Amino acid sequence: MPAITASLVKELREKSGAGMMDCKKALTETDGDLDAAVDWLRTKGLATASKKSGRVAAEGLVAVTATGNKGALVEVNAETDFVGRNEEFQKLVSGIATVSADVNGDVDAIKAATFPGSEKTVEETLTNAIATIGENMNLRRAACLEVEKGVVASYVHNSVTDGLGKIGILVALESEGDAARLETLGKQIAMHIAATSPESISVEDLDPELVERERTVLSEQARESGKPEEIIAKMVEGRINKFYQEVVLLKQTFVVDGENTVEKAIDLVAKEIGSPIKLTAMARFAVGEGIEKEESDFAAEVAAAVSG
Repeated sequence: MPAITASLVKELREKSGAGMMDCKKALTETDGDLDAAVDWLRTKGLATASKKSGRVAAEGLVAVTATGNKGALVEVNAETDFVGRNEEFQKLVSGIATVSADVNGDVDAIKAATFPGSEKTVEETLTNAIATIGENMNLRRAACLEVEKGVVASYVHNSVTDGLGKIGILVALESEGDAARLETLGKQIAMHIAATSPESISVEDLDPELVERERTVLSEQARESGKPEEIIAKMVEGRINKFYQEVVLLKQTFVVDGENTVEKAIDLVAKEIGSPIKLTAMARFAVGEGIEKEESDFAAEVAAAVSG
């Protein structure tokens, strides 16, 4: 029997799309015969993942987990919305979120880590799920927030079950004040972020290129008025401030009360609990955002099938 080398396992993995341990077992069972190993994996339903890897996965679920001063957020994509209601897929995404908290949200580290309650890695578990469920899946991104003192609060919008849904948010509040009150405030801010999707926490955090593009557009619009340059400059600054109110979290009107800015709302709670509160970080994942979905012409597909 030939030696089952790492390079042989790697070759089979690339050829089949199956997990590393499954490839090693297949080669052992087939005395190192690569083609026979592929067939062995196919009979076990483990070699189908590679065929699905080219299909667009823009649906799926976001999972959040937050306990005390630390929280994690992950997005795992699949091809159809239906998979989000699959219990096996839900358990998979929840388990990945738990791992994410342990490795501080590093995607490569998550994939290499052991999946909870298993001897397989997250990547191998994901590959097996692709074969079992029958859709391409992808761990797209992850985030982890932590504060030394305070809370990391979470919120899931359009949830399908606890901690799983279409939009997930984490908010990190640094404070020595009452944890329960901070948790309530954090969840309210997370709900606000779900609704408004701010670009940044503060004006200082905002992407300078984004501000410059907006300033250029506003300047061109203002010049169409025919007013002097000094008046145009004041018009632009006024509109830039309005832009900040639209895209900067602390400058936005708090959706909970519809009156104060988020910054003011935080200050009011800080006075209430007798301790300063600093919003140090936020993370917002919405399933499939930014993924270019394939547009299919169903009528054309049917016509092609009939003519073919």
